[in-house]
Amino acid sequence: MTALIEACEAEEKEVRLTALYQSVFPPLCKYISRRGGSLEEAKDIFHDALIIYYEKDLAADAITDEKAYVFGIAKHLWNKKHLDAQRYTELSEQSLDLPDQSKTVVSSRLLLFLQQTGQKCMDLLQAFYYENQNAEKIAARFGYSGVRSATVQKFKCLEKVRDLVKSKAQQYEDFLE
Repeated sequence: MTALIEACEAEEKEVRLTALYQSVFPPLCKYISRRGGSLEEAKDIFHDALIIYYEKDLAADAITDEKAYVFGIAKHLWNKKHLDAQRYTELSEQSLDLPDQSKTVVSSRLLLFLQQTGQKCMDLLQAFYYENQNAEKIAARFGYSGVRSATVQKFKCLEKVRDLVKSKAQQYEDFLE
């Protein structure tokens, strides 16, 4: 008797799954096709959705609209797969518009402001930023009594440049080429 009941239940599940396949798969194919997917991808997504549905069905959770449930799962799986694929696409060097650092030219306006601060400030800032010298070397090179004095003088030079820029009402964007 139990074998007969199990056979009937298995046949009933097969009929339900076949009906789901016939009613959900065609619209799902259209959905995935409109979003750039292939028939193979639609089949994979649909089968994954059916497995999730079947596991949910075995757990005896009440599903009121099986078609909407399976279609919703499939849409979610497709969107997740599609978004993951977009997130991890490789960037080619041609698609990047990064400026070449070796060809960056100092703006003539910025150079004018630096020149207005005086030769000593220009040399000090050049040693720090372009020659990448540490504060000890700068202190010895420019005759400061210590590292702290060199750091303070560098700060004062930067403040001179900032004040000149502010006084001339220049904006950061004015220095971009």
